[in-house]
Amino acid sequence: MEFSERIAAATAKVQQHREVTQTEEAAKNAFVMPFISTVLGYDVFDPLEVVPEFTADVGVKKGEKVDYAIMRDGEVQMLVECKQANGPLKVEHASQLYRYFAVTNARIAVLTNGVVYQFYTDLEKPNQMDSRPFLVLDLLDVDETLIPELRKLSKDAFDLDSVISAAEKLKYIGEIKRTLAAQFQEPEEEWVRFFTSRVHGGVFTRRVREQFTSLVREAASQFLNDQVNGRLKTALSSSLPPTGQEEELEEEAEESPDRDAGIETTLEELEGYRIVKAIACSEVKPQRIAHRDSKSYFAILLDDNNRKPIARLRFNGRTKKYLSTFDADKNETRHLLNSLDDIYLHAEEIREGVRRQLS
Repeated sequence: MEFSERIAAATAKVQQHREVTQTEEAAKNAFVMPFISTVLGYDVFDPLEVVPEFTADVGVKKGEKVDYAIMRDGEVQMLVECKQANGPLKVEHASQLYRYFAVTNARIAVLTNGVVYQFYTDLEKPNQMDSRPFLVLDLLDVDETLIPELRKLSKDAFDLDSVISAAEKLKYIGEIKRTLAAQFQEPEEEWVRFFTSRVHGGVFTRRVREQFTSLVREAASQFLNDQVNGRLKTALSSSLPPTGQEEELEEEAEESPDRDAGIETTLEELEGYRIVKAIACSEVKPQRIAHRDSKSYFAILLDDNNRKPIARLRFNGRTKKYLSTFDADKNETRHLLNSLDDIYLHAEEIREGVRRQLS
């Protein structure tokens, strides 16, 4: 499988088993070991590659263990510490990582609960693990822009120098994105004041603050929904008038401005989209894969262009769900899905569909 497909498979497993995986040991067996093996590509049964319960004498802490040490050429390259499944990750609870980072050759430390993986290095002080991660991978909400950097830590593409050189940029971009997400959800007074000053000419009183706090939150929510539904891209893009069968493919997108009324994008559709996107990423950059929802189907497109369909998810039926792919003449073929994992059975058809759109 392509690297992005391996991540998508790990995501599917987490979604399927997360609720019944409650302990730290269960998370190790169900999620962390498969992640090290399937995603990063290391042999978890080869002690020359992965050492479980790794021990080193650290000052007065004799015999303290880190859950896994990933080795290359006889040297420790990554340390992995696991915490309770479904529990919050707090770096202060991973004191072993701090101590081992200083006494081994490891430049990467990983703190995980099997669902979220936090990657640390030593940007602030040499040989001392940073207090904040430079990369956070959430398998329930994968940021595709991080996939190329994560791949550099895999066995077949290991490039530690490149990861370290990009770590500072990744760290600050990640923190900014997480800050934006927090402000969108629960805006702080300074954030509310910033937007209020641009649309309201009066004094920023307590009453104005309370009024605009809810308005900023609602505006942020609507903005995110617009992004998900592709409305902004549609409004800002221009396209040539469709002809022939292309007109049929654009029918949903060219309806009246209220065409999105009554449309509800489901989590299952978004997960199906992520799987198709992961497959298509072997042919094009992930940011070129877009989606638009409609009342009858969920379209996955190249360059957010309805004349360049990659696939459709037809999940609106009461009992049956289908994946649609297209041939060279844009004829649609529906494939019955018993589960989202069945999308992988049609990976080559999806890739071929992308290649045709590129030609």
